[in-house]
Amino acid sequence: MEVLKHCNLCPRACGVNRLVGVRGFCRAGGRPKVARADLHYWEEPCLSGSRGSGAVFFSHCNLRCIFCQNYRISWQGRGREMTVGELAALFLDLQARGAHNINLVSPTPYSPFIIPALQEARQQGLKLPVIYNCNAYESIASLRSLEGLVDIYLPDLKYVAPGPAGRYSYTPDYFPVATAAILEMQRQVGTLTLGPDGLARRGLLIRHLVLPGQVQAACRVLDWIKASLPRETYISLMAQYVPVWQASRCAEVNRRLTAAEYEIVLDYMGYLGLENGYYQELEAATTDYIPDF
Repeated sequence: MEVLKHCNLCPRACGVNRLVGVRGFCRAGGRPKVARADLHYWEEPCLSGSRGSGAVFFSHCNLRCIFCQNYRISWQGRGREMTVGELAALFLDLQARGAHNINLVSPTPYSPFIIPALQEARQQGLKLPVIYNCNAYESIASLRSLEGLVDIYLPDLKYVAPGPAGRYSYTPDYFPVATAAILEMQRQVGTLTLGPDGLARRGLLIRHLVLPGQVQAACRVLDWIKASLPRETYISLMAQYVPVWQASRCAEVNRRLTAAEYEIVLDYMGYLGLENGYYQELEAATTDYIPDF
């Protein structure tokens, strides 16, 4: 894995030699690390279906979101290191258990391992759509290395302004980097298409988690989608924010979203004519849906 000797897999381009145990910002090491792999029933309906999405939760992350629901794996790095062969076997096992897809959650630090694992799994009979479920802070080069292997891109477009991106995720350059990455995803897979069963087959589905006090920012995210992508683009507008982990460090996000805040963003999405997608009930803002890592 020559690329890991001077790691530049994500836009941070830390340049560390992960093969000798040096850790960059994401803290990922020289082998893929998986915290959980299971059937996941709480994704969007077109992903979870009736049998569940085959979610593979990777450890570590190239963001540092102070409110991360998965902080046990993204910040604390819980999980088990695996070989490429074990990773391929994991994908095949999820298929055998009835998963509708293979859902790679926070895979960014491990693309050099995921690529051969997917190739090996496909040679051994993997036929499911592959989802790249990420925070959108991706390098164009890494995304292009995945072309032809990823069927569905599922980025979370988090911020538009450098201030909140820096305060809440330590990533002030987030928006220009993430939007460029999403345009590359769109180029590769196009607008989301669903099969007769209502399940996603191929394409782009953009998530946006509406944060408390960030209604205008959420509307600006929708403005960018409207201006930059096809009108048919699918959007998952999420209300599930819960102030966990270190959210108490910033008083403005140390609360749940209000119904009035969420309604404003939903109405604005309709005003823009962005009709494809999903929304949540405020009851989704609970820790009950966070996987047990």
